Amino acid sequence: MNDNLTSGKRTDPVVVATPGTIEVRQITIDGQLLQVAVRHGSGHGPPLLLFNGIGANWELARPFLEALTSTTTVIFDVPGVGGSPRPLLPYRPSTLARLAAGLVAELGYAEVDVAGVSWGGGIAQQFAHQYPTLCRRLVLAATAPGFTMVPASPSVLWKMATPRRYTDKDYMNRIAADIYGGAFRDDPSLIGRHAAAMHGTRNLGYLYQLLAMAGWTSLPWLWSLPQPTLVLMGSDDPLVRPINGHILAGLIPNAELHMIDDGHLFLVTRPAETAALIEAFLADESRQAEPSSLLSRTASYVKNLVPTSEGGRRQS
Repeated sequence: MNDNLTSGKRTDPVVVATPGTIEVRQITIDGQLLQVAVRHGSGHGPPLLLFNGIGANWELARPFLEALTSTTTVIFDVPGVGGSPRPLLPYRPSTLARLAAGLVAELGYAEVDVAGVSWGGGIAQQFAHQYPTLCRRLVLAATAPGFTMVPASPSVLWKMATPRRYTDKDYMNRIAADIYGGAFRDDPSLIGRHAAAMHGTRNLGYLYQLLAMAGWTSLPWLWSLPQPTLVLMGSDDPLVRPINGHILAGLIPNAELHMIDDGHLFLVTRPAETAALIEAFLADESRQAEPSSLLSRTASYVKNLVPTSEGGRRQS
């Protein structure tokens, strides 16, 4: 596929539906069948392309999709997960970025905002880097810059090494608080509702997702991302420690960090709050792309790490 996907595309989406409805379709891009869900909105801005977490079918994001007020949102099951069949061979983040760009073109959009959650945050970073003219704004939720992240504890990483939590509901009930933190520690009913929405995760598909991120990092080029960026992190996230959000916000030009008093899955446990933050960010017309040099971003990052006389770095 040609990476220059902005020329010759339709400027209007091919499907018109009642705002608030979620339409599920199967679309083939470059020979790969994808299960795609489109949450139709009433707004006039670019749609939001959402990359989900590892092993997660699109239905797990339904609480967030339903909490949006006006934003059209596109989400698809990664090959090997949910309703998207497994490809013959493993893939890299650049492969998924190409598939997503092809999907955007197929749906008739000339520009998108992009969001990624956890594992999907890495794919979102890759998409923004690979298609800077296609991606207008970037939202990174509970994510990190790849294998160079500050890691979770070994016990948490071990629980994440297999997709068992997606196939064994009792196991999910036992470990959810340990790996997700936040509201999952206090409200057991959240675990049951989240587990009920899980389906279609396959062992080899999960392995492909793990392999996709093996050795991948965005650190060498984060400074070059031109998109205004919102970084959202949970303050009680055992899986992706909050320090990773500080790293992302410190190295990406025109980025802001917002801490949410919750755990890893705040898009699910606090969908209304998260949707409001994201929609306000996407609608803020004062934000413009600001390319920056590596030297200036490094200097800014170091400066932000040094405590000030007022008590340290300002946070949202």
